[in-house]
Amino acid sequence: MNATIDTDQLVDTLKPGYIDLSDRIWDMPELRYQEQQSVSAQIEMMEAAGFKITRNVAGIPTAFMAEAGEGGPVIGFLGEFDALAGLSQEAGIAQKSPLAEGGNGHGCGHNLLGAGAMLAAVATRDHLAAKGMAGRVRYFGCPAEEGGSGKTFMAREGAFDGLDAAFCWHPASFNTLIPSNSLANVQAYFRFAGRAAHAAASPELGRSALDALELMSVGVQYLREHMPEKARVHSAITNTGGISPNVVQDSAEALYLIRAPQVNEALALFERVKKVALGAAMMTETTVEIEVDKACSNLLRNATLDELMQAQMERIGGIEFDADDLTYAKAIQDTLQPDDIGAAFKMFGLEPKGKPPVLAGDILAGPRPELVLPGSTDVGDVSWQVPTAQVMTACHAVGTPFHSWQLVAQGKSPAAHRGMVFAAKTMAASAISLFDNPDLLGRAKAEFAERTAITPYTCPIAPEVDLPFRRAKAR
Repeated sequence: MNATIDTDQLVDTLKPGYIDLSDRIWDMPELRYQEQQSVSAQIEMMEAAGFKITRNVAGIPTAFMAEAGEGGPVIGFLGEFDALAGLSQEAGIAQKSPLAEGGNGHGCGHNLLGAGAMLAAVATRDHLAAKGMAGRVRYFGCPAEEGGSGKTFMAREGAFDGLDAAFCWHPASFNTLIPSNSLANVQAYFRFAGRAAHAAASPELGRSALDALELMSVGVQYLREHMPEKARVHSAITNTGGISPNVVQDSAEALYLIRAPQVNEALALFERVKKVALGAAMMTETTVEIEVDKACSNLLRNATLDELMQAQMERIGGIEFDADDLTYAKAIQDTLQPDDIGAAFKMFGLEPKGKPPVLAGDILAGPRPELVLPGSTDVGDVSWQVPTAQVMTACHAVGTPFHSWQLVAQGKSPAAHRGMVFAAKTMAASAISLFDNPDLLGRAKAEFAERTAITPYTCPIAPEVDLPFRRAKAR
């Protein structure tokens, strides 16, 4: 399974630029599917590298595909670039310092994610060209992973059809394959409508949508005792019906996110939550409209590709951080609580022993199938359509929470760059191994076919559910 590429030369194939939108405040209330600057920058880079660009993939203005090569197998690399609201942060310092109040920041490292996947794609293409080998490389610019399930909408429309395998990565505290399976999820709006009335003069004439919303919340609390053990239900009240307490509120809205280890479990739990909402509407003589916003599947692991990526990581040999990297990471780590560091170890199935490292350049052992990642990823839907593997590499101080100002602060650091390049080397070397070893690719595809024959893929987003940005415009 050894690749023939000289991984020490990989970084020279592309000088990745960082796509940082942390000082930008969007005019629209949602960030998802609004990543125009990031998409433009990535398309410009891939065109300069000689890739053919397909825009508006799956009808999404901020989704694109870059392709190079001819004939042979088709290997894909998945890239992301979206930011998070409210996480604006000055880079390179160890104290909270927003660049713009209410601005956005790359609190999950997706600026690195896209650049690293592009580097892997270009390096793989260059290897095929140098060896005169048949084969095609596709890079997918995927929007709205955060709260939008962009890849799920893309998968529903067939964007990943024709791929023989796919690779991706994510910044983390440790170097490892993604350590566990992920949670499937369904996200939906619950909009209650009632009848307004004077809350003192004629309260009997009112039908409170806010009462219905609160009763739904209580009902979901009681439902928690009867959910699967690893299921989660989160919510945000997005409309309270106004700020006047002397008016019976005739409208109220909440956004619910329902997670479970398997997609069929998440969909079943969603049906139960819907019944709670209908019961709340019945009790208050209101009505409720339920609008599915997005969904994604749990990951389907591919042991053949997992073993391949693990072997390539170990062959490349981890990351060497320098004294400046360690000094800055220590300053970041000093802003964290012990529980933050403990949670990072727990996520990877590790037990902290002694003083935790500041940066972790070594490589962990392979995945732990018994673990379930306490989060979701739309990579799951790609993994049900094509054999897929994902690596995580050390880009920030051990214990840095995802979706935090500390992660944004480290997003352009030299240490983060080292982790990104290590991820690109691992992905490119793994892809090249598949081009060099058709039997290995055949084993990965046979394993995938066997798994999906038992449980075929069904997209958790129904065909009639439109993209969120289109629904927002329609309203």
